[in-house]
Amino acid sequence: MGNQLQCQIFTVTATLFLSFIGILLLAINTEDIKEPAQFMYGIVLDAGSSHTAMYIYKWPADKHNGTGIVSQHSECHVQGGGISNYAGNRGGAAHSLEECMEQAIQDIPKSRQELTPLYLGATAGMRLLNISRPKESDEILKEVGDKLKTYPFSFKGATILSGQEEGAYGWVTVNYLLENYIKTQGSDSSIVHPCYPAGYNDSIKLGSVFDTPCIKRQMPYNSGDLLHIKGTGNYNQCLGNISCLFSFNNCSYSKCSFDGNFQPNITGNFMAFSAFFYTYSFIQKASGITISSPAQLEDAVRNVCNMSFLEITSKFPDERNHLKDYCADSVFMQMLLISGYGFNELSFPQISFQEKAEDTSVGWSLGYMLSLSNLLPAEKMSLRKALRPEAWRAAIFLFCVFLIVAIFFLLRTYHKNSTKLNCSPLSLC
Repeated sequence: MGNQLQCQIFTVTATLFLSFIGILLLAINTEDIKEPAQFMYGIVLDAGSSHTAMYIYKWPADKHNGTGIVSQHSECHVQGGGISNYAGNRGGAAHSLEECMEQAIQDIPKSRQELTPLYLGATAGMRLLNISRPKESDEILKEVGDKLKTYPFSFKGATILSGQEEGAYGWVTVNYLLENYIKTQGSDSSIVHPCYPAGYNDSIKLGSVFDTPCIKRQMPYNSGDLLHIKGTGNYNQCLGNISCLFSFNNCSYSKCSFDGNFQPNITGNFMAFSAFFYTYSFIQKASGITISSPAQLEDAVRNVCNMSFLEITSKFPDERNHLKDYCADSVFMQMLLISGYGFNELSFPQISFQEKAEDTSVGWSLGYMLSLSNLLPAEKMSLRKALRPEAWRAAIFLFCVFLIVAIFFLLRTYHKNSTKLNCSPLSLC
């Protein structure tokens, strides 16, 4: 009878205690705790003239002040030439993108893939192809577009960027990464000029020379005829030929760069990237000259242009396909920076030739993604209810007290029952 009464008392006490804890938890104020933000992703395929590069960007899904804080997640460089090189090769351009697109599937979480926008922006190579052979250009864009639609991403289109757009997005990229006002050259500068090194020989069809937007006239020769090219490696002659590409006449402003465009005074810091970086790096390695002034730039360019093809290929065997163009590219860069933009002994050292900034590749694609990400809706931040830390500590303390009391009560009851069972009829228990 006594044990029964004790059990009833314990049951009532436990019920009252649990009720008290429940009422306490309901009465205590809770806070809204923000769940950690997931990432949103975006893919940009930079279809340049020489090759295609894929850049994957990411930013917090809730954004920051309404603006996506975009950073580079990963990148992939497509093997082979640019998509414009596949003109007339049906399926070639689309097939070339497969390896990098498979990497994108691995790099982006499956749960986010359907929400990931995918863009392809084509630049210099496709711009030229679109002018000379618009039908083939349209076919390539449709082909790569149909291919990209087969992947589990939100394909937004394949377009050809103008030189102005490419330059503007490049400017956005650099300023975003470095938080500074920096001048950039956006469009690729493609030069067809006989500034080849001495000892270089090649034969090309006349059709490939006259079938360009730079020569708007009927070809006076058979397109199948061969043109034999022989390099001379003459710096002064190359400089004269490149100078013909610029016009420094007819300036209607106080100061012009070329083609009558206004040129403000050069102040501050500047960044040169893409083809500028690669050309600058090469002529420093090839000439052994550390370039920090216009005079040193001229010496390095002259040194490169005067190298024979045998000499330059023995130094850089892995770059054989590009070696013939470095003299022309270097002279063009020299003319553009010194005569065009007007960099001098004081301002030239302020140019930083860089491939990356803050571990992110510098180019137009990040600026493109920055602009496009702001058109995407932000995801709502998910919330959950949570007790204040002091409330949790009080509840845990009370629970521990109750648990200790309950264990003590059970052990005491067990001990009494065991004692009674062990008592004999004649013993005093």
